[in-house]
Amino acid sequence: MASSAAQTIARPEPAIHRLTVLVVLADARRAEQLADALAASDDLVPALAGSGVGQMADVAVADEAGLESRLVSPATPVVLLSRRAGSGPVADTVLAVLPASADGLLIAAAARLAASGYRVGKAPPSRVVHGDFHDDELAGEETPDDNQPRPALSPREAEVLALLAEGAPNKVIARRLNISVHTAKFHVAAILIKLGAANRTDAIAIAMRQGLVLV
Repeated sequence: MASSAAQTIARPEPAIHRLTVLVVLADARRAEQLADALAASDDLVPALAGSGVGQMADVAVADEAGLESRLVSPATPVVLLSRRAGSGPVADTVLAVLPASADGLLIAAAARLAASGYRVGKAPPSRVVHGDFHDDELAGEETPDDNQPRPALSPREAEVLALLAEGAPNKVIARRLNISVHTAKFHVAAILIKLGAANRTDAIAIAMRQGLVLV
């Protein structure tokens, strides 16, 4: 009879859910640069306007001109890159508003949040849908009140939070910070508790609204 050890089967690594990001910007060079930056993330697949992605996109990154075009499906959540400080009302599908000069990592984080239904920055109120970036720790049902004061994050937790905003899983966080996966999980759990977040996506949304992740 085979031993239990011999019968043990290694669990496969969970597949990364990849989001298709449609980039619709008036500045073609900026659009190409942003697409290259987004492509550096394992979980994002950028597509430039005119590539035929259209309604297949999970989220769109657009400027005002792109938003007014018909290249973005009315059902697609949008990250708006705006050059207008304090711009007026925008479409309900705009779930995030960032400065036009925002860097690729920040836009990538906003795209992940928008694709999960979270509102970031000056976007209009919308229904919040709890998302999950392959996270199973401390999942909850209630939406936290992020206007309440939260305990300060430690310097190491701030580093972990920055990597969470990049969409990094625990193994990548561990490798980047030269710590064990167990320690990375501990820091992630501490961040969720301190921010009162239901999951990793929720933590990033709260952190961006509180200015812990700068826009």
